[in-house]
Amino acid sequence: MIRKISKNEIRERIHLRIRKKLAGTSERPRLAVFRSVAHIYAQVIDDTKGVTLAAASSTEKGLVSTGGNVAAAQAIGKKVAERAKEAGIASVVFDRGGYLYHGRIKALADAAREAGLEF
Repeated sequence: MIRKISKNEIRERIHLRIRKKLAGTSERPRLAVFRSVAHIYAQVIDDTKGVTLAAASSTEKGLVSTGGNVAAAQAIGKKVAERAKEAGIASVVFDRGGYLYHGRIKALADAAREAGLEF
C-alpha cells in the first residue's frame, strides 16, 4: 500500500529547506510565522543566542480580531512589529515557515512592514 504524505509533513520539509538558507542574527533576527487552523503565531528570534526577542499570537487577550482569519493575521503582524520596535529591532529576515506566501501569511508580513519592520 502506498503511504500518503500529509500536507504538514510536506510543509515541514519545505521549512527545513528554507531554514538551511536563512538564520536570524543579533543585527537581523528571524521573524518566524506558524499558522494553525484556528490561530496564527509570530516570533522574532535571534538564532545565534537561541532567544525569542518578541512574540505575538491570536490567542492573546485584548486583540480586536482573534482567530485564524486575515484580519487576525494583520493584527498580529502589527503587534509583533510594535513589540520588535520596542526591543530595538528595525529589520528582520522573514521565515514563512514552509507556508505559501499567500493569504494570512502575506497579510501578516504586509502589516509588519506597514508598522515599520524592514524585510
